Amino acid sequence: MKVSARLEVGLFDVAQRGQILGSIYSQPPAENSPLHNPSVADVGALAAQLEAAGFDGAYTVETAHDVFFPLALASQTSNLSLSTSAAIAFPRSPMHVAHQAYDLMLLSKGKFSLGLGSQVKQVNERYYSVPWGKPVERMRDYVLALKAIWRCWQEGVPLRHEGDFFQISFMNPLFNPGPNPYGVPPVLLGALGPKMTQMTAEVADGILIHPLSTERFVREKMVPAIERGLEISNRAWDDFEVVPMTLIAAGRNEAEQAVADAGVAAIIAFYASTPAYQPIMELEGLEGLQTELNALAKKGRWSDMAALIDLDILNRFAIRGAPAEIGTLVAQRFGDLANRVNSYLPYAASLDLLGEVARSFHSAD
Repeated sequence: MKVSARLEVGLFDVAQRGQILGSIYSQPPAENSPLHNPSVADVGALAAQLEAAGFDGAYTVETAHDVFFPLALASQTSNLSLSTSAAIAFPRSPMHVAHQAYDLMLLSKGKFSLGLGSQVKQVNERYYSVPWGKPVERMRDYVLALKAIWRCWQEGVPLRHEGDFFQISFMNPLFNPGPNPYGVPPVLLGALGPKMTQMTAEVADGILIHPLSTERFVREKMVPAIERGLEISNRAWDDFEVVPMTLIAAGRNEAEQAVADAGVAAIIAFYASTPAYQPIMELEGLEGLQTELNALAKKGRWSDMAALIDLDILNRFAIRGAPAEIGTLVAQRFGDLANRVNSYLPYAASLDLLGEVARSFHSAD
């Protein structure tokens, strides 16, 4: 069973997102809820708690906090595998990211994975103030630039990358950290459309599957694109890592399940309102819902949006059930594809509940 060995959890920002969207304003935080809006200063202690609860790894997302810094803190207090899921690439120079990822590989003793994403036009232009265009081609060049930098450091070969978007050819001894005893980190890309997905399988080490993805979309749209990319790069599935970020709505009683359902419904509504995810909605026959959600989002009517997510929709996009069942349910959906799973619980869950979810993955064989 591929997914039974490694389960990762968001360090702190994932639960916060559900609260920011207004999905559980009326719900009090669960007692001893480690993911309930902690500060960056809590990350080291939180990582140790999550490891003790049974999680194999932790990831960060790039929203309200820096995506790399918390992982440096977590590396000092735990033996968790660590990853960015994902760092937004285009606002950063490949050289900056090469150094950050190389250092995290060292700090984590070889347990770091670099996840990168392109984000969308509006976020790049209006939030990061960087140009947008040809994201698939730009991301391909970005990955190749990273790998050229690491070859220079790791193998001592001259640095020379001449791509359409990035040209890097200068490295003096003062700037060169030299070989990393733990090697270079794997690079995984967030992808959704067929072109980005195929390119990811051509040049990257793995793929991050977006949480707004159904099993049907993954198998009918993404798997064929991955297979095309692997064929072009002359690689097998065993050479490529598949990491779904899986929405989990887990509760041990009606009250806990209601909190979980509300948080997950709000996140589904938020993502589904974005035009970039229209292909998923169309495949599921939900294009009308996407249009309605988009209109409500423009008016800031978040609670009205969440109310449109019924149980059928929730079950298509999320894994829902008792904590002890979650590992088996995820394995049934992605067990033949996933090497590890980024669990996504956008609500206040107690440490006891999180521990039951983690243990369910290790007993899912």
